[in-house]
Amino acid sequence: MTKERLEKGLTQVYTGNGKGKTSAALGLALRAIGWGLKAHMIQFIKGGNFKHGELQIIKQLPDFETRAFGRGRYIKEQPPLEEDVKLAKEALRFARKIVNTGDYDIVILDEINVALHLKLIKTDEVIELIENKPRHVELILTGRYAPSEIIDAADLVTEMREVKHPYAQGILDRKGIEY
Repeated sequence: MTKERLEKGLTQVYTGNGKGKTSAALGLALRAIGWGLKAHMIQFIKGGNFKHGELQIIKQLPDFETRAFGRGRYIKEQPPLEEDVKLAKEALRFARKIVNTGDYDIVILDEINVALHLKLIKTDEVIELIENKPRHVELILTGRYAPSEIIDAADLVTEMREVKHPYAQGILDRKGIEY
């Protein structure tokens, strides 16, 4: 029996300074898995020590894989450290491989916009990935600071805008809510 594929996979971008970009991408992936599609999330920057609840449950889901790159810390150095550049380039090579196999219907490039903003990888390489992806692959790019070239190349762009945030009241990240 041949597995159904998306007739036309689109490119979606979730960006902005508000919460919910990765969560929106994960919600889309859960919906797709519910209909028998396969998903893969590649996390730029969030490797290492970052502990997020979604990674715990993804391991238990059928047809949803993930791989995290990065040192598990926010990158503040400018220019960025060579190790951060190396890991981001490795993540992009891996993303290109995953997308181009066509084995996955949904591919999430989590925090790739931040990697672009920090100049860890080049925008034209990501545009090339978007333009050359297999027809059935839905490609999701998350992270603040989506460059205008990425926005122009996408089919759908959602900007999360912060209106009010508990950090302003001194409420820090809560396990199970923010991570």
